[in-house]
Amino acid sequence: MLQTEKNERLTRVGPGTPAGELLRRYWYPIAAISELDDEPVKKVRLLGEDLALFRDGSGQLGLVAELCPHRRASLAYGIPEPNGVRCPYHGWVFDNKGSCLEQPAEPDESTFKDRIRTAAYPVQELGGMIFAYLGPEPAPLLPRFDLFVMDGVLRSVGRSEIPCNWLQIMENSVDATHVEWLHGRYFGYVLDRKDPGASKNLAQFAKRHKKIGFDVFEWGIIKRRVLEGATEEDDDWAIGHPLVFPHILRVGRHLRPTFQIRVPVDDTTTMHYWYQVYIPEKGVQVPVQPSVPIYEVPFREENGRYIVDFVDGQDIMCWITQGDIADRSREHLGTSDKGIILLRSLLSEQINKVERGDDPMGVIRDPEQNVMIELPQERDKFNMGENNMYNRRLGVALGSDRYDPQREQILDLLKGGKRQNA
Repeated sequence: MLQTEKNERLTRVGPGTPAGELLRRYWYPIAAISELDDEPVKKVRLLGEDLALFRDGSGQLGLVAELCPHRRASLAYGIPEPNGVRCPYHGWVFDNKGSCLEQPAEPDESTFKDRIRTAAYPVQELGGMIFAYLGPEPAPLLPRFDLFVMDGVLRSVGRSEIPCNWLQIMENSVDATHVEWLHGRYFGYVLDRKDPGASKNLAQFAKRHKKIGFDVFEWGIIKRRVLEGATEEDDDWAIGHPLVFPHILRVGRHLRPTFQIRVPVDDTTTMHYWYQVYIPEKGVQVPVQPSVPIYEVPFREENGRYIVDFVDGQDIMCWITQGDIADRSREHLGTSDKGIILLRSLLSEQINKVERGDDPMGVIRDPEQNVMIELPQERDKFNMGENNMYNRRLGVALGSDRYDPQREQILDLLKGGKRQNA
C-alpha cells in the first residue's frame, strides 16, 4: 500500500505539484496534424491547463492560454491571422510567443499592447502529430523515437479520453501477469458467452507466466517474461519491450508495433493515443498516405457497460474502475507486482531530480543523440513466430485498430498487399 500523501505526490499533475513539475519536462502529443485541416484553431487541455492550439495564416503553429487576457473570452474560437490568432470578442491578436500584436479599439499611439502577454508554449510536428512542451526553457529536443520517423510504413492513430488519472494507466504497463488473466481467462469467458469455443483463439494470452523481470534502461523500463513452454532464450525475455518514461508504452508485434501514449489532461483525465505503425514485408507497396488519420476508440456500450470484447477495452475497464485516482492506501501488492513497485520508485527518484534542479531521465539536448532513437521490442512475441499470418490478423481484430477506418487497407497490407514489381 501507499500512504495518501505519497499517492498525491505521484499522481497530481497541475502546475507546482511534484509530479506536475516532472511531467512538464517532457513533450506530449495534443492533436493530429490532420485535425487542423478543417478547423485551424482547437481547444486542448494538458497538465491541468486550458489552451488554444492554432495554425496561423503563414502555416506556423501556436499554443497559447485559452482565455484572452483582455476580457477572458476563448481564443479557441479565434481567427487565424498571418502572424497569430485574433480573439473573436474584441480582436486582440497574439502570436505564437504570447506577444500581443494588435488591440484594434485602442488609440493608434497606445503602447498598451506592448505590456500585455499571454502564456505560450512550444509546439512541433512529428510523425503526423502535434507535440507540446509546457516546461521551463530552454525546451529539450522532441525525441525522434523510431515509430515517429521510420519510412515506408502505414500509420494510424486511435484516441480515447479516459476518465481516470494517468498513473494507474502507466502502472498497467509494468503489470505483466494481468495478460494471462484479463486478456486470457476473462477474455475467453467474454467470447465464449457469445460464441462457445471462441476462446481457443486466445491460447497465447492465457499462457502461464513462469518468470517476470524489469530492468531500468536509458529510456525507462524494459519488461520481460517467460511463459510456459518458453525459455529465457526467447524474445519475450531476451529482448522484451519498453515503458518509455514517463508516459509511453511500446507494445505490439514485429510488423505492427504501437506506441500507447498516455497524456495527462488533468488529475482525473487522460488522453490515450494508440499510435499504430504497420510495416510491410520486403517488396510490398505501402498505400499513399497524405496525412495520418485519427479516429475515436469507444469503450462504453449504450447501456453504460464497458466494451470488453477487445484487449484495449478490457484494460480501460480496469483503469477506470480503480477510481478517478486510485486509492493506493487500500491496495495489497504481492511479489508479482514488482514492476509497479519499480515504476513508483523510479517516478519518485525522477521527481527528486527535478526538485534538485536536474534534468530527469530521457530528456534529450544533444541533436546527435536524436536522429532516430531505436527502441527494443520482441520480434517473436509469445513465441508464436514473427511472421505468423493468423497472429497478425488476430491482432487487428482484437485491438483498438478494429475501429480504424483504414482497417481493410491494414489487413490487405498484412496479408502481403501489392508487390512493387507485380
